[in-house]
Amino acid sequence: MTIKARKDGLILVFLGVTVVLLTLGFLLHGNSRGAALDFIPDYYAARCLIDHCDPYQESEVLQTYRAEGGERSLADPVDRAVATRYVYPPSAFAAIVPFALLPWNAARMLWTIFSACTFIIAAFLAWDLSADHAPIVSGALIGYLLANSEILVVLSNPSELVIAFCVIAVWCFIRNRLIPVGILCLALSLAVKPQDPGLIWLYFLLAGGIFRKRALQTLFVTVLLSAPFVLWVSWASPHWMHELHANLLAFSQHGGLNDPGPASELSVQFADLQAVLSRFYDHPSFYNPVSYLIFLPLFAVWAAITLRTRLTMEKAALALAAITPLSMLPIHHHLYDTKLMLLAVPGLALLWVRRDRRAWVALALTAAAFFFCGDVSNWLVSRLAGSFHSAPGSAEAWISDAVVVFPPALSLLATGAFYLWAYWQAAWPRPGRRTF
Repeated sequence: MTIKARKDGLILVFLGVTVVLLTLGFLLHGNSRGAALDFIPDYYAARCLIDHCDPYQESEVLQTYRAEGGERSLADPVDRAVATRYVYPPSAFAAIVPFALLPWNAARMLWTIFSACTFIIAAFLAWDLSADHAPIVSGALIGYLLANSEILVVLSNPSELVIAFCVIAVWCFIRNRLIPVGILCLALSLAVKPQDPGLIWLYFLLAGGIFRKRALQTLFVTVLLSAPFVLWVSWASPHWMHELHANLLAFSQHGGLNDPGPASELSVQFADLQAVLSRFYDHPSFYNPVSYLIFLPLFAVWAAITLRTRLTMEKAALALAAITPLSMLPIHHHLYDTKLMLLAVPGLALLWVRRDRRAWVALALTAAAFFFCGDVSNWLVSRLAGSFHSAPGSAEAWISDAVVVFPPALSLLATGAFYLWAYWQAAWPRPGRRTF
């Protein structure tokens, strides 16, 4: 690729970075009600743990919140539940406690800046993995993803840091550079939200060779980082497993914040198959097993290819491009979790080199997933669907809801299935087909 093409690609990434920095500046100098909303329960649960009380007990976290002079009013039951119900495993405190040692304002500002800057670095590293093959196309997609990440930045959700650490680790392992940094990043990512980077880690374990060594090193560091906090929490809260499960159930109950069904107003912001399937029959006994029935065969094929083929960097790019969107489908994921799709861009870049039919299909599907999972574009679709006024419970209302809810998960499913097919072809090419 020419130097000019690489410069143009970088410019497109920088355009997306500009939006992130403007959002960050607004958070640091403004007074948005939603600013750092998702960091509140993490911070005060950690403060509760530091004060030797139970971080999974809503009443004790609320007491800590009030004793520390929390800035937000918690008169509203939903606000109180969001701020005081901690839903992450004890291992997540490995990343949160260092910030919780600071006063709230300093901790919030430092967490917000650190998360956003780490996310930006991860975006540039994802572009670096793609720039040798398709710098402009990759730059356009990554810039678009960054420009549609306002919700993630505003809420300061731990997913922002988890995704960034995961992408940084992938770059370190594939480039074989800064390996200790990559191991630490992936270990912290697994400690905080294992459901996001878990299958990425599994790829390195199954791929064999030096990648398997990196996966095992990461597992060791994850246990090393997590064990002290698990023991600490077990001492402060002997029944933390039951309490964590109760907190998760409280958010997932019918009409709850994490309920994928139509009874929850927030379900339109989910990117998993449960949200789609619940529109046909709104009961966990239906949409949970069916989600796994759709996911597991695709996962089994992906795992079989990974185990039975020789490791190459090209196959690694396609393997990650396949498993990243598929990993969102069987369990609860918000739209902001789909920013992990940064790891699909190198696979697209690899296919784009040929400019054949597969390349155009890859671009169309990946761009569709980026569009439907983007913050601004999803909001526009929601506004468009909401402009058609229809009676509640009518067929028109169902269609209007489906127009918003279906595209994110279905575009991820189509993208993952396509890259899985490309991964299959790369692993066992037909005679006469040119390989990578």
